[in-house]
Amino acid sequence: MTGLIQVTTATEHRDDAVALAGAVVQARLAASAQVVGPVTSVFWHLGEYGTGEEWQAVFITTADRYPEVEKYLAAHHPWQNPQITAVAITAAAPACIEWARTAVNAE
Repeated sequence: MTGLIQVTTATEHRDDAVALAGAVVQARLAASAQVVGPVTSVFWHLGEYGTGEEWQAVFITTADRYPEVEKYLAAHHPWQNPQITAVAITAAAPACIEWARTAVNAE
């Protein structure tokens, strides 16, 4: 295991995803973020089926920083109940692992 995770959320507008990405990386909660989109989401929400165009914000951070990333995203996300998920990065180049760890632990 690398100790790294990929955290994902989505927003309705590109500018919102870019703002979240920039703030989380500047706060050193994540080593990097990518904004991807637009993507089409298909979902159930509040008992209704729907589709929508969204922008994904994808963060690379360490597993121990996840609670802080989740807390920040939940507090600053434009949606009341945003989807915030994380998956473990099971393999990565050693230099990438070291870079990410250093980036989120720098003072």
